[in-house]
Amino acid sequence: MKLLTRLGLIVLLCFSACKNDKKADETLTALVDWQPTQDYYKMHLTEAMQYLDSLAVTPAESAKAKIYFSKARVAFKKAEPYASYINPVVGHRANGPALPFLTDDSQKVLEPVGLQKIEESIYEGIENETTYQKELRLTKGLLEILKGNIAEREINAERFFIATHQQLMRMVSLAIAGFDTPVSGLGLGETQESLQSLRDVYALSIQERVKAADAQLDLQFQDQVEKAIAFIATNKDFATFDRYTFIREYFNPITRSWVAIRKASDVWEPVTNKPYNFDAPTFFEEDSFNVEYFREITNRNPSEAQIALGKRLFFDKNLSKGKDMACVTCHDPKLAYTDGKVTNMNNTGSPLKRNSPTLINSVFQRAFFWDGRAETLLAQISGVFTNKEEFNSTVHEFSEEVLTDSTYYEAFKEVFGTRRSWTNDETIKALSAYISTLNGFSSKFDKNMRGEENTFTPEEKQGLNLFMGKALCATCHFMPLTSGTVPPFFTDTEKEVIGVPETAANKELDDDLGFYFMYEEPIQLGIFKTPTVRNAELTAPYMHNGVYESLEEVIDFYNKGGGGGLGFDLPHQTLPFDNLELTSEEQQALVAFLKTLTDVPEEVVY
Repeated sequence: MKLLTRLGLIVLLCFSACKNDKKADETLTALVDWQPTQDYYKMHLTEAMQYLDSLAVTPAESAKAKIYFSKARVAFKKAEPYASYINPVVGHRANGPALPFLTDDSQKVLEPVGLQKIEESIYEGIENETTYQKELRLTKGLLEILKGNIAEREINAERFFIATHQQLMRMVSLAIAGFDTPVSGLGLGETQESLQSLRDVYALSIQERVKAADAQLDLQFQDQVEKAIAFIATNKDFATFDRYTFIREYFNPITRSWVAIRKASDVWEPVTNKPYNFDAPTFFEEDSFNVEYFREITNRNPSEAQIALGKRLFFDKNLSKGKDMACVTCHDPKLAYTDGKVTNMNNTGSPLKRNSPTLINSVFQRAFFWDGRAETLLAQISGVFTNKEEFNSTVHEFSEEVLTDSTYYEAFKEVFGTRRSWTNDETIKALSAYISTLNGFSSKFDKNMRGEENTFTPEEKQGLNLFMGKALCATCHFMPLTSGTVPPFFTDTEKEVIGVPETAANKELDDDLGFYFMYEEPIQLGIFKTPTVRNAELTAPYMHNGVYESLEEVIDFYNKGGGGGLGFDLPHQTLPFDNLELTSEEQQALVAFLKTLTDVPEEVVY
């Protein structure tokens, strides 16, 4: 009885302590007054709208229009972290590409609006005054929606830190690469403003808590931001800006300090349902991205046994109906999980229509197959099973030949439980679990970016700077994944119309229409998913049809302006310029940089 009393007392004391700890945590969090930060974001959205009003009464071709536009963009960028966090769809419309797009729900084509469309009108000439005024009016409407969203959703620690993390990603992946300002080239100056804005909201919110916890960290962060802003000021020329040095020596120290600041503030513990590992010190670490977020919700947190089963199945031809194809048939680890062929082969040995892409880092995609018709990795693998020219099986079937090896039976039972029979659904989940582990972020590029080594040659540095600058590669192959999965939310993988030719002679347009088959919408004629260029050194031949054998040929194609530059009729080509005017030296530097992205996971090389 006394023992029970003591236990009860201990439980009561522990419960009381836990309640007190929780109250203490809430008290600490409450010590941060978030209202000034919220007012800051609302104020700058109001300012952006006021400059749009000024544009409405200013001739678009005048010098003053460019000044008002620049100020509108700066004001928006200062409000963007929270505005776009609260409403990502409207935020993207307000500052997204000036391209028409097809809505997912109604398959309606929406004409481009937003700041990038206004930029085109001001810098390249308006179509007509009525259309221009409509662009201004609709864009202001988007900003009004965002302002209302901010007013309705109070900032707290979680929203603040996630929104800031997203904005840091925008700076390194979009702003300095010219994605936000493809015509005006204002992105570098806007990066300065975004960094200053980061310092502003820090001062308005958590600075005093951080200073109390670690005064040296506070001074370090302030100094790093100041130095990064000053570095940009030394050369704001978009074509020649040294992004290699900026990221490695100036931007990454800021993100490292920001992680330390978040911990020192002691007001928020990171969530695990976002694309990021919030404890990663830079965006170039092996674990900067949260793999579980990208896995399908029905197949998250696979066990080691499930991954091991998937690995065995990957190499097993018994999965196909004819016992003549396995995943490895088209995705050989020795070739960075491609097959080295122009196009892959069907189950009778005849060529299929498209080239085999790498599987490395494929889990970070939001569209699968070259045309992007599958939205998940599970759907992509299912498509291979049901394709009559590949595995030629249904999802409900199961190859009993697999179970002739009794260890397979035990493995399936361990992973999926005891049952009389399994279906290919379990097989596909196991394969997906394995493929989602084929990730590599320890290339020469990654190690140099995060400061583990200093081995980039001058040519490789030039190539990186061109990739993120003059050559405009990173406006489609976003850093650091170098794929079309769009930062900072990573919910969508872009498709592009680039006009790939039928042969390397570049005389005729390829007749593969890509994703057009789905809705037969003209703006999607010849549209394909943007793949990663990581491991490009090992994955020749290139493009969806394997038309180019070398990286030099690929870069020459883009340098000429894609299909449009080759003279093909492509009214909806999405490449931003007709000709990049890259010199031979610059093209070779791009090739040198692409080769620094080689990183095949060692543990799976056979």
